Amino acid sequence: MSGLSHTLGLVGDRPAEEILRRLTLDVNRKLDGMLHGDFLGLVPGRGTEPGETRAYSPGDDVRRIDWNVTARMQDPYIRETIADRELEAWLVVDRSARLDFGTATCEKRDLALAAAAGVGLLTGRGGNRVGALILRGSELTTVPPRNGRTHLLGILERIMSTPRGDGSGTSDLAATLKRAGAIAPRRGLVVVISDFLDDPDRWRTALGTVALRHAVLCVEVVDPRELELPPVGLVQFRDPATGATREVNTNDSGTRARYAEAAARQRATIAGAIRGAGADHLQLRTDRDWILDLARYVSRRRRRAELAATAAPR
Repeated sequence: MSGLSHTLGLVGDRPAEEILRRLTLDVNRKLDGMLHGDFLGLVPGRGTEPGETRAYSPGDDVRRIDWNVTARMQDPYIRETIADRELEAWLVVDRSARLDFGTATCEKRDLALAAAAGVGLLTGRGGNRVGALILRGSELTTVPPRNGRTHLLGILERIMSTPRGDGSGTSDLAATLKRAGAIAPRRGLVVVISDFLDDPDRWRTALGTVALRHAVLCVEVVDPRELELPPVGLVQFRDPATGATREVNTNDSGTRARYAEAAARQRATIAGAIRGAGADHLQLRTDRDWILDLARYVSRRRRRAELAATAAPR
């Protein structure tokens, strides 16, 4: 059984408190076993807050020399830095009608909720503040950033209680990203959770603008039926955002092959737009263990940060 189906079960039949409790247990158990260090976060680094001084040692970065202390002591001293703890993170959660779909262990809306909980639990440690922008059609709900488990529970409740938007139209992800950049002037973390099925030309510029100031992670939620079709005969497909319908004969091998090729091109375009905007990309699928995928991403990010710190000029 995947992590998501085990954790969430039937979301609609479970209170938010129970969902958060299960998510907390699963995230802590799996991530704490894979990641090491006193501080778990999605934006690791040496930090910028001034700390204590110590005598210079060969190999230390000369840019960290504290010249005032060095002048008083007549020997070179460097200023240590304290790792940033009070991170401000924003969750941009797409709850448009196209996420009310799923054919594996859950719907994409459930996976978006799980991703928000996982990221919120990781970034909410150590007094970090978490805010949210929840997008549904033309409606945008803003939750100001605060710290604490109760506040995170409130965000999850808002995400989970967002009504289904059948026929409510597509969501303007670009406008939401612009809003995130406007209300988050301090450098922090912005996590965009969506299926990114809108034309990338509509949101890539706004995403790149946000990535100039913030560390940005794009969590792409995907269902396997969006990648390939099974041979199940004549099927009527309906776009939940617009209500448009189309009948497709899935027994036709040529149709299935063209669908798979078009889906692969679409996903490659999405991934290229995210990387081109300077954001990180994490794909979560409704038929995989989302916690393990998130843990692998955080572990890779930490390793990259450690390698970058080691390779920095001294």
